[in-house]
Amino acid sequence: MTDVDSTFVTQEVIELIAEHAGTRDEVAAVTERAMRGELDFAASLRERVATLAGVPVSALDAVREALILTPGAAELTAEVQRRGWELALVSGGFAEILAPLAAPLGITRWRANRLEVADGVLTGRTVGPVVDRAHKESTLREWAAELGLGMADTVAVGDGANDLDMIGAAGIGIAFAAKPLVREQAPYSIDGPRLDEVLRIVDEVDAAAPVASPQD
Repeated sequence: MTDVDSTFVTQEVIELIAEHAGTRDEVAAVTERAMRGELDFAASLRERVATLAGVPVSALDAVREALILTPGAAELTAEVQRRGWELALVSGGFAEILAPLAAPLGITRWRANRLEVADGVLTGRTVGPVVDRAHKESTLREWAAELGLGMADTVAVGDGANDLDMIGAAGIGIAFAAKPLVREQAPYSIDGPRLDEVLRIVDEVDAAAPVASPQD
């Protein structure tokens, strides 16, 4: 399972939306502090989303078109699927952007926040549970159980402080192009730029794992 903003894609989606509200610099500053672990994610999300009030829903089309996959993201997805595994996305960003990103890649398991809309514009609020640090970890555990996997057989990848719980809970937790706090705490780290380097770590860990002795 991988984070999306600044991990699976190169940008922070909320900053792309904030461009249309004229609040990008303000939002980017709060995002940076939240990803460094200086602010509570849920509170920072409310603060940032509030600045989006009045942005027309039609602006989300431009945001979708502006998204850039991180180098190696498509290749990682294809190889994971070729191996018969499942790649899932979990995001503190927004379903309205993530759903059309995931579909062409054949990714059917994803979770993100949802933006509230009224009269064709964003209200400056989200609806439903906030996908924060704890929610990301619980999502990893939920999906592992649904797939019949032990937590030792899961992989979690992310860059920000709100990814630390799922990185710590996964069998293989990887910091990708991450903030210093995350690099320090994650068991494994990739500086970038290619996301498919995740497979190298997974394969190295698997190769080093002890082989169970046959039972008599």
